[in-house]
Amino acid sequence: MDFKKEKTYVMIKPDGVKKGLIGEIIRRFEQRDLKIVALEMFQPTTKQIDDHYPKDEAWIRRLGQKTLTTYAKYGISAEKELGTGDELEIGQMVRGWLVEYMTSAPLVRMVVEGVHAVDMVRKICGVTLPSMADMGTIRGDYSADSPAVANTEKRAVMNLVHASETPQEAQHEIEHWFGDRKVIFDYKRFAE
Repeated sequence: MDFKKEKTYVMIKPDGVKKGLIGEIIRRFEQRDLKIVALEMFQPTTKQIDDHYPKDEAWIRRLGQKTLTTYAKYGISAEKELGTGDELEIGQMVRGWLVEYMTSAPLVRMVVEGVHAVDMVRKICGVTLPSMADMGTIRGDYSADSPAVANTEKRAVMNLVHASETPQEAQHEIEHWFGDRKVIFDYKRFAE
């Protein structure tokens, strides 16, 4: 594998688009010598988003467990708020909130290439929970949402951007969102 040409998938979410952060997010990647090799704004269908998120029971249970952990941390009763304490049922609710959120506005999808692109992009984005993201990261600088607020409002956490977690996930997501379309470019930047 050529580590200089590692590719990752990034998607600017509805809150990132609505806050006018498309250019700033791209700038953050490019200033770290990462290359944008595919880029498109689009309005996703429910099916596209539904197919983006895993449907396996273990992943859905993990969503439910995270919600239950957040509720416990803040002394919120899942039974009272959601009508159930079952992690699978709660995970299915949260997954539904994600699909609703991700189809609420246009998104920007892109493929980013460069040295250890997967890890570098995730570092630039910051941790998934904006209220815990370090200042200097995209999420730390431009969002303050938290699971406690999102769960109370029965919606997904708004965290501006999605970035693949692993090279394998990146490959899967690039194939899912760009397919066999010839929109991924190979070019050299001036520094190359």
